[in-house]
Amino acid sequence: MSAPSTPAFLTLDSVAARTPDGRTLFEDLTLALGRERTGLVGRNGVGKTTLLRILSGEADPAEGAVARTGSVGVLAQSLEPPPGACVADLMGLAEPLARLSRIAGGEGDAEDLAEADWTLEARLEAALAGVGLAGLDLQRPAADLSGGQRTRAALAGLIARGPDVLLLDEPTNNLDAAGRALVAEALGAWSGGAVVVSHDRALLRRMDRIVELTSLGARIYGGGYDLYAERKAAEEAAAARDLAEAERAVARASREAQAATERQARRDAAGRRFAARRSEPKILLGRQAERAENSGGRGDRLAERQKAEAVAQLAEAGARVERLRTLAFDLPPSGLAAGKTVLVIEDAGFAYAGGPPVLSGFSLRITGPERIALQGPNGAGKTTAIRLAAGELSPTVGAVRLGVRPALVDQQTAILKTDETLIEAYRRLNPAATINDAHAALARFLFRNRDAGKRVGALSGGERLRAALACVLAGEAPPQLLILDEPTNHLDLDSIAAVEAALRGYDGALLVASHDPDFLAEIGVARTVSLRS
Repeated sequence: MSAPSTPAFLTLDSVAARTPDGRTLFEDLTLALGRERTGLVGRNGVGKTTLLRILSGEADPAEGAVARTGSVGVLAQSLEPPPGACVADLMGLAEPLARLSRIAGGEGDAEDLAEADWTLEARLEAALAGVGLAGLDLQRPAADLSGGQRTRAALAGLIARGPDVLLLDEPTNNLDAAGRALVAEALGAWSGGAVVVSHDRALLRRMDRIVELTSLGARIYGGGYDLYAERKAAEEAAAARDLAEAERAVARASREAQAATERQARRDAAGRRFAARRSEPKILLGRQAERAENSGGRGDRLAERQKAEAVAQLAEAGARVERLRTLAFDLPPSGLAAGKTVLVIEDAGFAYAGGPPVLSGFSLRITGPERIALQGPNGAGKTTAIRLAAGELSPTVGAVRLGVRPALVDQQTAILKTDETLIEAYRRLNPAATINDAHAALARFLFRNRDAGKRVGALSGGERLRAALACVLAGEAPPQLLILDEPTNHLDLDSIAAVEAALRGYDGALLVASHDPDFLAEIGVARTVSLRS
């Protein structure tokens, strides 16, 4: 792998990582990270977050070494401020800001004067403006901020501190479209290094290179997401061609080995008939038999060696295809008629007892297999709207009428129970299914063999969503209205592509709340309904 053109702030040399039970996440990882934006991608569970922890020094590698010559700033995927923390605490800037405040109030001591970062306030003001939080009260309780606001505030704090390298773990996961755009702009303006774990394709397009992490190490692709996707597709096509050629080579080698065996059998039979006539001296017959045996042995060994080489090449080609394997599944038809009234929502609103309205004046009609995106800023009531559409909430005003059976898969995968296995979950949600039916359906979503016996509580967020989709979509009678709440938030890129492919073939109606424009375009959304906060 080629090293970046800029000096490296972080260098990994033959690094390996393992889980507490000894399972290898990745090994033999050699990578240099300098003043460029690196998008880190890979399947769920491959160890992307673990790699960030190793880069930051929070965790040690199982093998190999990490050299750090620059400072590092980390933005975690989940930001839960401790009780009593203010925004300045969330940013990690409470102490340097307090120092400047003491100096401004005439209470600073010699240490304050020596340690003061005189341009911090100006840098922080610019950073907050860059993420859409200009004028944010730094003494405001951090718990009062939404998840998206916390992410943007923490990022602004990192930018103001100015480390050599930013380590960002899914920075746009909890953001609405406007927030995602602001984070992408801030990262685009960042002049230091950055390593960004993300499946947000719009954000990955702003990267200088993509590093794909696998169990075998890492592959580097220069450029952003689109070039990476193009090269990956070419690699997968080449791997499939190599596998097909290897299968043909094994078949040829097997035929040639069989032909060689049959030729030798014919020569042996001819030799025995010749010897039976006893028309030659015994010494001559013995030499002829020896030459025939040696020649036949060499032919047999050559044929077997060629066959063994072909089988080895087949195994290697098959392993390449297996490493590139993605989710792939087809959905049985839902049978939804084109003119069927699927859902009618008329001027609906909802409020919890004694509280203000969470949603008001919401209307929607879905007829036949329409594909509709439900969009709006965080806090606009999208989750409430889709729960009304799914029949999980009853409106406090207005009306909701469902004309078909719906299924809702939300971000929390509430249809799954933590203490049940995947087999149990599938059969609970598909009562007519046998254990074999459940195994077959789950296998199509890459829960094969023993994985189908895992408990839901042991799954990662991405695995839980994949399991929920398997239980809902791979049953004998898929729902005629599928409602998805931010379905791509916890999926890796391969899984997103597979879900997109499956939904393109789904013949029911779709109602999707998502901030991922690539996903909405890929599944063929034709209409957008916007909510306003």
